[in-house]
Amino acid sequence: MRAIMISLAVVAAAATFSLSAGPAIAGTEACTEAPAKLRSLAAAASSDAQRKAERNIRLGEALCEARNRQEAARKFSLAARTLGTELATVLARETTATVQ
Repeated sequence: MRAIMISLAVVAAAATFSLSAGPAIAGTEACTEAPAKLRSLAAAASSDAQRKAERNIRLGEALCEARNRQEAARKFSLAARTLGTELATVLARETTATVQ
């Protein structure tokens, strides 16, 4: 019985974390930072991947303008997967500028 209670507690904690992490990605960070970061990542991808990613990035930007951030985050996530990564990874990366 104790093992079942512990298992249920772990499942509940994981579900709570999953639900709380979703809106964080769908927040303003996705709309403000994701397009530029995804485009810089797409610059190194194949032309087919660039085209698919750019289409999803444009759709995501339009959804951000329409204040549908959750659906925009889905489009940005699709673009990231097309480029071989995850949106959370893209947003976590620091963008650095090289001054010469």
